[in-house]
Amino acid sequence: MTTLRPDDIAQLAAHGITKEQAEAQIDRFNTGFPWLEVQKAARAGDGITVLSPADEEKAIERWKKYLADGGEVTKFVPASGAASRMFKALFEFINGSTDTPAKGSDVEQLLEHITELALYPRLSETISRLYGTTVDDMLTQGRNRDIIKAIVNPEGMNYGALPKALLDFHSYPDGVRTPLDEQLAEGAQTAAANGQVNLHFTVSANHRDLFSKKLSEAVPAAANRNGLQFNISMSEQRPSTDTIAVNPDNTPFVEDGKLLLRPGGHGALIENLNDISSAVVFIKNIDNVVPDNQRNDTIRYKQVIGGYLIELHDCIDRYLNLIDSAKYTDDDLCEMLCFMREKLCISAPEMDDLKGQHLATWIKTKLDRPLRVCGMVRNEGEPGGGPYIARNADGSFSPQVLESNQIDTSRADYREMMSKATHFNPVDLVCYIKDIHGEKYDLRRYIDPATGFISSKSSHGKELRAMELPGLWNGAMSDWSTAFVEVPLSTFNPVKTVNDLLRPAHMQ
Repeated sequence: MTTLRPDDIAQLAAHGITKEQAEAQIDRFNTGFPWLEVQKAARAGDGITVLSPADEEKAIERWKKYLADGGEVTKFVPASGAASRMFKALFEFINGSTDTPAKGSDVEQLLEHITELALYPRLSETISRLYGTTVDDMLTQGRNRDIIKAIVNPEGMNYGALPKALLDFHSYPDGVRTPLDEQLAEGAQTAAANGQVNLHFTVSANHRDLFSKKLSEAVPAAANRNGLQFNISMSEQRPSTDTIAVNPDNTPFVEDGKLLLRPGGHGALIENLNDISSAVVFIKNIDNVVPDNQRNDTIRYKQVIGGYLIELHDCIDRYLNLIDSAKYTDDDLCEMLCFMREKLCISAPEMDDLKGQHLATWIKTKLDRPLRVCGMVRNEGEPGGGPYIARNADGSFSPQVLESNQIDTSRADYREMMSKATHFNPVDLVCYIKDIHGEKYDLRRYIDPATGFISSKSSHGKELRAMELPGLWNGAMSDWSTAFVEVPLSTFNPVKTVNDLLRPAHMQ
C-alpha cells in the first residue's frame, strides 16, 4: 500500500482532500474502473422518445405555463475551458518551418475566408498595432505565419489562451458577440420568468477577472435589448475535486517535491450544480450557440424539452403524493409501472416480483430522485457520448449517457452495438433538482463513483496517469431518472475548431 508523506497529507488537506480519499484514488488506479454492462443502444422509439408535432406543442404550452406561474429556472453553462484546442492547427502551423499552409489545410481555409470571421476587425487592429500594416498587405506578402501568430500568441489577440466564452464568434451590425453574449440572448428567449433571467457560469480562477469585466459590459447591453433583468453568478471548480496523479507504476507522481494534483474533469462540476437553488436547470456547453437569425430551432426545442420535463414531473409528483397518502390502488401501481417503463425506460425484476405496499415502496425509491430530460440528435459523425440502456448497481436497467471509454470494446457484440448507434449526446439537457416538497436533492448522493476513467498524460516530459471523475452528464447523474428526447441536428452547433465558425449556422 502506498504511504503518503506528512507533507503530502498537509498538501491534500489544503485542497480539502482527505488522506483516505487520496488513498482510495490510488487504489482505483490499481484496480481500474469496471466496464459498464450495456443492454442496448437507445434508438428512436426504443429508449429515445420522438414527440409528434402535437406533443411538441403541448410541451411548449406546459413550459410557458411553468414560467408564467413563476417557475424557477437557471441556465448552467460550463465555461471554464481555455480555447487552446480550437487553435490546434494554427499552433502547429506557426511552430512549423514554412509560411505556406498545406493545400486544403485548415489554415489555408481560414486565411482564404479570414474576412468573413467575426474576429477579423480585432485582427485588423492587432496587425496594425504589431506590424503597422494591413491584413491584406500581409496576405499579399505571404506573411501567413505572422497573421496566425497575431491571432493566437500573447503579444497579439492571445486567442490560444483565452476562455472560449470570450472569443469573437458572431458578427452583427452593431458589433460582435462572444459565446457569453449569445448565452445571455438565448437565456432571454427561453428561460425568462417574472422578467428575470438567471445564468450561472463555471469559470477558471485565472479567467474570473476577465469574465467579470466582460459581464459588466454584456449584461447591461442584453438587459436593454430584451427588457429583462439578468441575475448572473459564477463559480470555480473546487480544489477538493482535484485528483491525484500517479506514475506508470501507480505510485504518487511528485513534481518539485509536491504531489501533482489535477482538475477532476467536468464531472467535478456536479458540486457546482449542487449549489444552484432553482428547481429547473438547463445545462448547455458554452460554445453551442448561434446568432439571432439562426436560433429559432434552439428556442423551440429548449421549450420542448423544458415542457416535457415538467410534464414528467407532474406525473411523478402525483404518483409520489399517492404513495405517501397510502390511497393508491393496484391500478394506480400498474399505471406507475407503465410510466416508468414507457417514459423513463426503466426495467427491473422488482417490477414483476413485488406487489402492494412493497411495490409502492420500491417505486418511491426509483421516482424520488433528480430528473433530467436529455436532447439527443441523429449521429452524423460528430464525436461525443451516446445514449444507451445500461445496468445500474441495484440490478435495474435505465437510460445512461455513456462515453466510448466506458464500454468494453474488446467485446464484438458491444462493438457492433456501437457501430449501429443512431444518436449521440449534444449536451443539451434540462433538470429538475427539487423533490415534491420543494427541498433540494443532494446531487452528490446520485453519483456512481465507479464510472470515472483513467488516461495517460505527461508533465514536463514525464509520463503519468490521470483520473477523471464521473462525467457531469455521465456517471455524476447515473442514479437520476432520465428521459431521452430526439431533437433536430440544427440545435447542435458546437465550435471545436476555429474553422467551425465558417459554417452557415454561425453566419449572421
